[in-house]
This record gives sequence, C-alpha cells and structure tokens, in this order.
Amino acid sequence: MRVGLKRILRAGLVCLLLGLLPASGQTGEQQKPLLAEDVFKNIQVLRGIPVNQFMEAMGFFSAALGYNCTNCHGTEVLGNWEKYANDTPVKRTARRMVVVVNTINQSLFAGREAVTCYTCHRGSPTPKVVPSLLEQYSEPPADDPNEVEISPRAPATPTADDILDRYIQALGGAQRLAGLTSFVGKGRYEGFDSYHGKVALEVYAKNTGQRTVIVHTQNGDSITAYDGRNAWIMGPDKPVSVLQLVPGGDMDGVKLDADLAFPGGLKQALTELRAGFPTTTIDDREVQVVQAMAGASHVKLFFDKQTGLLTRVVRYSKTIVGPVPTQIDYSGYREVAGVKLPFQWRLTWTDGQSMFSLDDLQPNVAIDPEKFAKPVALGTPVVAPAKVAP
Repeated sequence: MRVGLKRILRAGLVCLLLGLLPASGQTGEQQKPLLAEDVFKNIQVLRGIPVNQFMEAMGFFSAALGYNCTNCHGTEVLGNWEKYANDTPVKRTARRMVVVVNTINQSLFAGREAVTCYTCHRGSPTPKVVPSLLEQYSEPPADDPNEVEISPRAPATPTADDILDRYIQALGGAQRLAGLTSFVGKGRYEGFDSYHGKVALEVYAKNTGQRTVIVHTQNGDSITAYDGRNAWIMGPDKPVSVLQLVPGGDMDGVKLDADLAFPGGLKQALTELRAGFPTTTIDDREVQVVQAMAGASHVKLFFDKQTGLLTRVVRYSKTIVGPVPTQIDYSGYREVAGVKLPFQWRLTWTDGQSMFSLDDLQPNVAIDPEKFAKPVALGTPVVAPAKVAP
C-alpha cells in the first residue's frame, strides 16, 4: 500500500464501520459459517465465502491497487451504510477483472493461483505497459525477506529443529518455559482503529492454548478471544457484533499466536518444518528462516542469527482472490520468571498496521475462564469523527 498510506490507514476503521450491515453474531455451537451474502448487500462475484475471508479480499484489493474504501465506493459512503451497496464504475471493473483472473488461472494453470490482481498492479491503480528505463538501469530495490525461498544448494545444517532448539534455549530453556503457565499483560495499543492514538491494552494467556487480547478503542472494545478450540472477534470495526472464526487463515493465525505465547510446544504445534533458506536480513540483522504449516496455513518464522530470538512471523491466508500475508514483528524482549518474552509486537497486514506495547506482565496468575469465552456483544457504538487525510 505505497499509494496514500496514511489515508488508507486513517480511513480503514470508518470504511469498515459504515460499510457493514447490522447482523447478529454466531453462537458458539453454530456450524454453518456466516457467508458474505448473509451480511453484505449486492454481492455478485465474491459469493459463498466466509465473512472474514471477504474482508481479507477487500484488503487484497487495497494492497494490489493502493486504494482505500472510498476509491472504489465513493466518498458518499462516509456516513451512509446503504451507499456501500451501490454500484460504481470501479466496482463493476473489479468484478470483471476477478472473472478475467479466474478464467486465466482455470484455463492456463489448472486452477492454481498463478495470476492475481497484484501480479500486474503492484500497488498501482493502473498496470504499467511501457518499460521503465529508470528501473532498468538503476540499482534494484532491496530484497523483501518475506519472499526468500529455500535454496536447492542449501547446507544440511542448521536444520529446522536446530533453529527451534536454539530459540528455546535463547528464551531460557525448556525447563523454565514449562514453569510459565499463564500471564496477564497490560499496556498500550496504537493502530488505525484507535485513530493512531494510544489506548489501553490487555493480554490474557494460558499454556493450555488459550489467549485473549482486548483493546479499549475510542469506539468500544476490540476483542480477539481463543478458548483453545473456538475463536471469536468482536469490535466496532467488525462485520457482525461477534464473529466466530471458521477454519482457515484467521483461525490458524489466532491459534499460532496462542502457541507462540508458550513456545515450549512449538515443534508439536507446527508441521512440515523446513529450513535451508539463503541468508537474509531484517533491519540490517541476519536472520535464519524456518518454514512450516500452522494448521492449513503456510508460515515463515524468522530468528535473529546472533541471539536466536524470534524476530518475525509471516503467515499466508488463502482467499478467493489470492494469498493474503499477515506479518508480526517481535521486539523488546524482557525476562519474566526466568523466561524472555517480547514486550512489543507490530502487526502488519493488507488493511493497516498496529503496534502493541506491554508496560507490565504478571506471570503465573489465576485467570478467570470467562476471559477466554465468547465476548459479550457491544451495544450501539459511539463512533468517533472520521479522520481521513486530504
């Protein structure tokens, strides 16, 4: 999202808030996923997919074209929910292009997602058709470490197990990790849904695979809760009051976050572990990369070569329009109960970027089981004024 980044981030919450139809949340026992056409009006091409995947598809379009909500839907949507269902020339073009891309992949690549919107657009509304001499004869841009792939000539060591074992030792060792059974963290959050202002943050986690994050935004609480089996998201910027996640990228991500909170069992939580990546760097520091599967989602884990600590995790969610990356960068490690834990993490995805910072973390405390249960739906939120940069 190189084009209009500030505008995209500041507009994100308002666009989601005003573009969603009111609907009731799913119950914990509901098996049938809530589909896009159950919640949104005038869905023509992206039908039959879960609501959260529909929103990821919107983020994919945003990243591919450098757009925000108003670029496609028009400025009239700010303050008017119903306007989001109206057709616009850009929306009609987008529908045609989704059909074109699907036809190419079905006809030429046996249905594999070899071509997506991003293949041609690369963050620009208009794909380039003329070669750029400046690009051709300038220094190439720095490599994106997220795009590094396993080398066929990679050395046999270190293996994925070697890298993960070193990570466990860097945190304090398996015995100390086993002694950490729970923690409660308090701190600050800053992101598009807080209008980039700092608001209160709470994190609750248990080594039984449970984790809940609560952000107290100006418009109401934003909550992601995982009880070890079911996960829910709630907030003023969500498509329904309380949305239960279905199996897939978002659910895999919530579970992975819970596993990384107590990484002693990380080897058991991940499958298809692989190493053998060429040397790459993040913030001018060399990192070692492990590729794995977290549920049905591909993930890459980046470990600082010098310290052995986890620096970054990138996971890829499958959507109807292409894979969507979600990146978390970890920093600010401090020792708590003999274990090093990250006190800061930055979440980056196609709809924006958020910063989580803990000021205090209490280990091995009793946590009310209700903290991990399905959140109670919000009342009618009080929406703060829109902050869309010119």
